[in-house]
Amino acid sequence: MERSLQSIMVNPTDTGNLVLIGMPGSGKSTVGVLLAKRLGFGFVDTDLLIQEEAGRTLQAIVDQDGYIALRRIEEQVLLKLDVRHKVISTGGSAVYSERAMEHLKSNGTVVFLDIPLELVIERIGDHSMRGISRRPDQSLDALFEERFELYSRYADVTVKGEGLNQDQVCEAVVESLISPQY
Repeated sequence: MERSLQSIMVNPTDTGNLVLIGMPGSGKSTVGVLLAKRLGFGFVDTDLLIQEEAGRTLQAIVDQDGYIALRRIEEQVLLKLDVRHKVISTGGSAVYSERAMEHLKSNGTVVFLDIPLELVIERIGDHSMRGISRRPDQSLDALFEERFELYSRYADVTVKGEGLNQDQVCEAVVESLISPQY
């Protein structure tokens, strides 16, 4: 019988959520679904919640109102999130809101799915069409560096995904929660 995620969490809380952070293309949504199935949890994709809240795609928000508007909506959605025993896939820019990240951390364990920039580029292709929240003059390299620091700051656990398929990343997350490395 699979142990419940709550029993293996690094920071177990009464909610027992598992929060995935990382760059677009890191596998948050794909691995999140696998983790939810593996551990018997529900799955929440906050990008979808943002789109529902705004009534349009992430890219449309960025195109029409700018990246700051997307971050503001994302923060509102994350602060309203009140779920139990879920795997939560956050948008790549969730880490720009300290309030939102503290809220998520208080309700679960935060896992950083860490992949190198080259793999981000390979996986996301034309990043201008992905609804990525960044300054118009900001390169993907600069964004990666800026976010890496934030992901590392908020992560309870970091799982390196380079060279692993989605199933292997899922298992690496579970293993890191069972046997945390400090």
